[in-house]
Amino acid sequence: MTEHESAASAAPVADDRAAAAPQPVHVDLDWPRGWPFTAATGVLKSIPEDFVVDELPLALPTGQGEHVWLHIEKRNANTAWVAARLAEFAGVREMDVGYAGLKDRRAVTTQWFSLYLPKGETPDFRQLDNEEFRILRQQRHERKLRRGDLAGNRFVLRLRNVAGDRAAIEQNLQAIARNGFPNYFGDQRFGHDAGNIHSGIAMLRREIRVRNPTRKGLFLSAVRSWVFNQVLAERVREGNWFSLMAGEVAETQVPTGPLWGRGRPLVSEQQLELEQRVLEPLAEVCNGLEHSGLGQERRDLVVRPAAMQWQWHDGGEHPDLVLEFILGPGFYATALLREVMAVTEPDLSEPQEQEAE
Repeated sequence: MTEHESAASAAPVADDRAAAAPQPVHVDLDWPRGWPFTAATGVLKSIPEDFVVDELPLALPTGQGEHVWLHIEKRNANTAWVAARLAEFAGVREMDVGYAGLKDRRAVTTQWFSLYLPKGETPDFRQLDNEEFRILRQQRHERKLRRGDLAGNRFVLRLRNVAGDRAAIEQNLQAIARNGFPNYFGDQRFGHDAGNIHSGIAMLRREIRVRNPTRKGLFLSAVRSWVFNQVLAERVREGNWFSLMAGEVAETQVPTGPLWGRGRPLVSEQQLELEQRVLEPLAEVCNGLEHSGLGQERRDLVVRPAAMQWQWHDGGEHPDLVLEFILGPGFYATALLREVMAVTEPDLSEPQEQEAE
């Protein structure tokens, strides 16, 4: 065989490999807005007190049981770090510390923690009080506090140096209070430069192996959330994100979108056709989610905040705007804010924890 013949015979193999190589997935996080773009700007989290979150529990401790529940206020501290300090003080494993959800680091937040302490004298956790967190209440309960065990979160947010059309901001705030806003997963779920999505897709393609179960869950959640946002974005473009379509899940009062996983689609007709059209380019990603152990679920497309009110604090040309509202678990305050204005935050060297959930 000549050198020319050898090269020619090898060419089809190289072409086949190139054709079989996974195509890169374009990740765009610039979702369309549900309400008119205001072009306004504001600054959030200039100080931790500009972002106040109070967790609303599903239940309160009864005073008896093998678990100690602690109501804690933290400032400029993340949830996992506080949990580690509690475990160290009590002499238990970190896995024996429970909490309902993560709360922002650069903020002032209150939330409940639980520790499994079935025997012995109950320590006085108030000895741990410091500048970063303090114990507000300590009481026993029958069970561990688990992720998602909350009714919601109450937010008080101060946006400083607001610049833009005040009338346009007011119109969007009133529209949100009446009709809600698109229930996008916040960008913080996707990591810096959408890194969690890219890592998740690489994991589903078996290009990387992720052994840590927490990181694996983080990557799967990011990809699944991104797929949901793709469907919601199309509904926003079509202007039907706040109305039910033919084929929606029976008895639902709010339109929903897919949290992808194994199983038959939970919708049909017009709704199913739209979702299939949107997700057809992501068939490989959806197939990977199906084989990751996740099952089909649905998530509301619309969030309607409760007890929403706002107040302007005039400061000349660039006033402050204070927003108060309540969101259910898993809903993002940043998704509300992006419907009002573009928000910037101080450039902090340390990474920030994801938004309250």
